Amino acid sequence: MTSQTTIDTAGSGDKAPVVPSDQPPASGLRGHPWFTLITVAVGVMMVALDGTIVAIANPAIQKDLGATFAQVQWITNGYFLALAVSLITAGKLGDRFGHRQTFLIGVVGFAAASGAIGLSSSIGAVVTFRVFQGLFGALLMPAALGLLRATFPAEKLNMAIGIWGMVIGASTAGGPILGGVLVQHVSWQSVFFINVPVGLIALVLGAVMLLDHRAENAPRSFDLLGIALLSGAMFCLVWALIKAPSWGWGDGKTWAFIAASVLGFLLFSFWETKVKEPLIPLGLFRSVPLSAGVVLMVLMAIAFMGGLFFVTFYLQNVHGMDPVDAGLHLLPLTGMMIVGSPLAGAAITRLGPRIPLAGGMAATAIAMYGMSTLKADTGSGIMAVWFALLGLGLAPVMVGATEVIVGNAPMELSGVAGGLQQAAMQIGGSLGTAVLGAVMASKVDNGLPGNWADAGLPKLTSAQLAQASEAVQVGVAPIAPGTPAEVAAKITGVAHDTFISGMSLASLVAAGVAAVAILVALLTKRGENADGSAGVGHI
Repeated sequence: MTSQTTIDTAGSGDKAPVVPSDQPPASGLRGHPWFTLITVAVGVMMVALDGTIVAIANPAIQKDLGATFAQVQWITNGYFLALAVSLITAGKLGDRFGHRQTFLIGVVGFAAASGAIGLSSSIGAVVTFRVFQGLFGALLMPAALGLLRATFPAEKLNMAIGIWGMVIGASTAGGPILGGVLVQHVSWQSVFFINVPVGLIALVLGAVMLLDHRAENAPRSFDLLGIALLSGAMFCLVWALIKAPSWGWGDGKTWAFIAASVLGFLLFSFWETKVKEPLIPLGLFRSVPLSAGVVLMVLMAIAFMGGLFFVTFYLQNVHGMDPVDAGLHLLPLTGMMIVGSPLAGAAITRLGPRIPLAGGMAATAIAMYGMSTLKADTGSGIMAVWFALLGLGLAPVMVGATEVIVGNAPMELSGVAGGLQQAAMQIGGSLGTAVLGAVMASKVDNGLPGNWADAGLPKLTSAQLAQASEAVQVGVAPIAPGTPAEVAAKITGVAHDTFISGMSLASLVAAGVAAVAILVALLTKRGENADGSAGVGHI
C-alpha cells in the first residue's frame, strides 16, 4: 500500500486532496519537480558557498577588526559547530511542520544573518551572527533534500540528487575563487552581503514554486529529551575535534569531551527505545544500506575534506599562489564534479549504487595516493590530473550515498535522513581535518629537527623549534626579519620539504580511508523506500 501525503498548497493550512507521495502534482509552476530542484539549488548554493568563501576573508577581517588569531578561528568554528549540532533536529522540524516552511525560514534567516555580519563592527558580533548562519543553514539543507525526495518520482530521484550534488560541489570549490575576487576588489563585507540578493531570489522562487508535502504519518510531537541528549553528544564530539589541535590528542580535556560524547550517544540510544515518537527511530539503522550510506559519507568526507585541507596550504604557501590563482588550480576538481554528478546520477539509476560508489571511492583512493607524490616543484599539469581524478571519484559518492540514505528512509523521516546525511559529512570533515592534522603535526615535529640540522642551520631552542614547527605545518617558512638571503633560502627549502613529507603521509592515510570505503560501498543498494511506500517497520 502506498503511503499518502497531505499537501498544503500554499503553506497556509488549506489542505488539498491527499495524493500518493510518489506521484506529486506537476501542473504549473508550484510543485513541479524541476522547478523545485532549481529553487532548492539556489538556497543550497548559498550555504555551500559560505562554507569556503569565508576562509578567504578571514585575514582581512582579522586586520580590519583587530581580532586575535583565536577569535578569527571562531568565525569558522562557530558556524560549523552550530550547523553540525542542529542538522538532525532541523530535519525533524521539517518532517513535523513541512519542508517548504522550514526551507523558507532557513533561507530568510541565513540571508539576514549574512547581512548582519556585513554590518558588524566587532569580532564578537561577527562570530555571533556566524552561529546564527549555522543554525539557519541547518534548517535549510535537510529541508532541501526532503523536498526533492517528496517531489521527484523514484526513477528520477538519482538524477535530481546528482544535480543537487553538482551544485554543492561547484559552490564549495568555487568559494575560494569568488571570495578572492570579492576581498581583493571590493571588501570582506561583500563576501557576506552577496548572500542577501541570493537569499531574496531563493525566497521568491520558494514562495512561487515550492509545494508543501507532508507524510500522512508524520511525527506529531517532539522528543525534547532526545534532542537535548543528541545535541549535547554532538556538541562534545565536535568541540573535542575542534580543540584537539590546540589542546593535543593526549590532553585530558580532549578525551573528557570525547568520553562525554560517547556517554551522550549511549544515553540517547537508550532513550530512543523508550519514547513514543523518537527523534531518530533506531529501526532506521536496521537497514544495512542506510547505515552503510552514513558510514560511507563519513569516510568520504574524511578523505576529501581532510586531504584537501592541506592542498590549499600547498598551493598558496609552497607554490606562492594568491587565493584566486589557487582556486583556479582547483578548477579541474570542480569541473569534474560538475560534469560527473549528473552522469553519476544516471549511472546509479541504471546500475544501482554499488558499482558507481565502489568505483568512485577507488578513484578517490588513487587520487589521494597521487597527491602524496606531489613535490615543491610539481607542475600544474600533474596537479590537474590528480585533482580531476578526485572530482571524478567524489561525484558518484556524493550522489549515491545521499540517495542511499534518503531513499532507504520512510517518507515521514526524509528530513531526519537528510539531516543524517549532512551531519555525517560535517562530522567526517571535522574528523578528517583533526586526524590528518594530527598526522601532519606528528610528522613535522619528528622530521623538522633533523632536517634543520642536516641543512646546517643554526640550532634552535625548544621554544623556537615549537614555533617553527607550527609555521611549517601550514607550509610557511619560519624566517626571522633580517635573515640573510642564503640562510632564508635554506630555511625555505627545509620548511617546504618537511611540510610536503607531512602532507604526503596525510594523503596516504586519506587514501587508506578511501580504500576501506570501497568495502563499505559494496553494502549499499538502491533505496527501498524511494517511492514512499515503506515505513520503519519494513526496514
